[in-house]
Amino acid sequence: MTAPPKDSAPPSEGTDAQVIEASWRHPDRFGAVFDRYFAAIHRYVHLRLGESAADDLAAETFLRAFRSRDRFDLTCPSARPWLFGIASNLVAEHHRGEARRYRALARSADVPEIASHDERVVQRVAAAVMQPRLAAGLARLSAGDRDVLLLVACAQLSYEEVAEALGIPQGTVGSRLNRARKKLRKIIGPAGEAL
Repeated sequence: MTAPPKDSAPPSEGTDAQVIEASWRHPDRFGAVFDRYFAAIHRYVHLRLGESAADDLAAETFLRAFRSRDRFDLTCPSARPWLFGIASNLVAEHHRGEARRYRALARSADVPEIASHDERVVQRVAAAVMQPRLAAGLARLSAGDRDVLLLVACAQLSYEEVAEALGIPQGTVGSRLNRARKKLRKIIGPAGEAL
């Protein structure tokens, strides 16, 4: 029995770069990249723009990635930063709507009454109280600062991955993140010291 040719390897094997390179000849192999990252991209877009935009923009992220896969830097073994960069660009295109959403969220949240001392209730109330201030703070951040903060906090990208995703130096990532945290602390106050 002979080993199958290298081109017939399952699409889920190998680094992202290897899968993307194989997809140049066999486009269906790109599905492995989709399978690996769709949930994370969807979650990130959902956190940024809400549920109604998440399906469309996550799908658009992969459509753009597929169409530009021949320009992917094969020296990068992971497609994660590249995909989050595409997603962040799509979110930026919807920036005005995002800022309006944060302002509306800040205005619309009611502060519920504390009914008991049960720990779950306390946690829910604390989250509900914090939500409008956090939303107001996010709305006041510049688009660049907000992108860095949310890529770190929501997508859990490293500084290096954020730099690659946004096409900026790592030092800029650190300074934007620091600036965003300081601004949010001023707006949120003592309850937000964990930021």
